[in-house]
Amino acid sequence: MLESLLMGVAGLVALAAVLVIARGPLFGTRIYRPMLLNLALSVTPLVVLAGSIIMWAVATALGAHVVATAIVVVCAVVWLLALPNAAYLVTELNLNHRRPGEHVPEWYDVLLVLVLAMSGVLSTVLNVFLVQLEYTLVRSGDTAAGLTATDVRVLVGVVLVLVSFGVWLGRNVRVNSWDVVRPWRLAARVVAHLRTPGTAVNALGFTVVATAFFATMYLVVIGPVIQGLIAIEQARGS
Repeated sequence: MLESLLMGVAGLVALAAVLVIARGPLFGTRIYRPMLLNLALSVTPLVVLAGSIIMWAVATALGAHVVATAIVVVCAVVWLLALPNAAYLVTELNLNHRRPGEHVPEWYDVLLVLVLAMSGVLSTVLNVFLVQLEYTLVRSGDTAAGLTATDVRVLVGVVLVLVSFGVWLGRNVRVNSWDVVRPWRLAARVVAHLRTPGTAVNALGFTVVATAFFATMYLVVIGPVIQGLIAIEQARGS
């Protein structure tokens, strides 16, 4: 099940890249590079996760448990900062990249932005599930039932809220994950933006609706995976 999900996300990312790149030569127009950049950034959370697992495994095998713990903490922070880059692709659901004089069929661009957005959505829920899985393994050992524990569900909910707010920051305040290296300047920009009349309400509304959307997609995609893992565990135990 997890393998199919990984292959599905990889397939959507690859298809999105092909559609963005092929758009230029197929219809005699420019390649819209911002889409490629956003697509590349969307896979960074998975890269961070993969790297953290490898480094943690090496440090643990060497008996450097303090180093292994430090790796987990640092990579968790980096992963959380990078995750909105995946969810951010839902904001591509528009046709703003179309320019007058371009002879690109509308159906092509509609499918392009749809594939791009869906790759971001599935990448987001996959990332959340992988971290949920890692947290459960550390917390309660190799037991699928732990995936539905209250604290695990709270973790998933908090992450989805933070991701949704991060998407709003990226689209409206135009901040990037790496802006956190200057936290005071970042905080000043966000506070100044939120002080604009109506902005705080807009931010809250977007965060609530986006969180509900990602949570629903999480239930649709990851819910059956968790139930399948629990069913397999119960069958082995009987």
